[in-house]
Amino acid sequence: MLFERESMAPKLKELRKGLEAVQDLELLKVLKSEIEFELNSNPFKADKIFGSLGDFLLDWDSPHSKMYVVLRKRCNSCEEIAVSAILGPASTYERGGTFPRDILMNVFVKKPALSSMLQFNCRAFEKSINEPDFDIKSAYYLASPRCLGSSIYRGPQFSELDPKLQDSIKDYLIDKGIKENLIMFLLHHLHRREQEQYINWLKKGESFVAKSE
Repeated sequence: MLFERESMAPKLKELRKGLEAVQDLELLKVLKSEIEFELNSNPFKADKIFGSLGDFLLDWDSPHSKMYVVLRKRCNSCEEIAVSAILGPASTYERGGTFPRDILMNVFVKKPALSSMLQFNCRAFEKSINEPDFDIKSAYYLASPRCLGSSIYRGPQFSELDPKLQDSIKDYLIDKGIKENLIMFLLHHLHRREQEQYINWLKKGESFVAKSE
């Protein structure tokens, strides 16, 4: 019996290797199919132009980081506007339009010779096909960039403000450059970056599986 078990061991090893090879080939096939599908159906290609930066400049946009960008501009009055934007979580429900995910966007306004600033936390989204919009979730007054502690009173809930004041604050941000073209640029740019990183991740997985021992 011992002799039989020893003689079967190489055969079982070869059988396991054969099964692993089949599984690798199956995964490789699915990866190739997924890559081809994403490349052919990608609605966020770089050759399509969506929106524009306007007067803003890209201050941070690493292709290897999370889907996160920082924009800056300086107005004629030397007032500085900064915008940080990142893709929000995937929606749990089916939604139409080109861009399935919203953008979490923070807008900072700082005047020269003042240490204080205003901060607006916003959600940018595609209201309907190719029609971007944004909501303001909160508006803060910061005595200085260092005043970020949770104990500092920053202001009431934005939704509790008088509707006229809410509209005026949104118009204020639009006047600062938070317009449809900028939101459309961010929606397209961040979705395209995510798509590129996803395809790159698939290709790395394909390369790993395809390599033989």
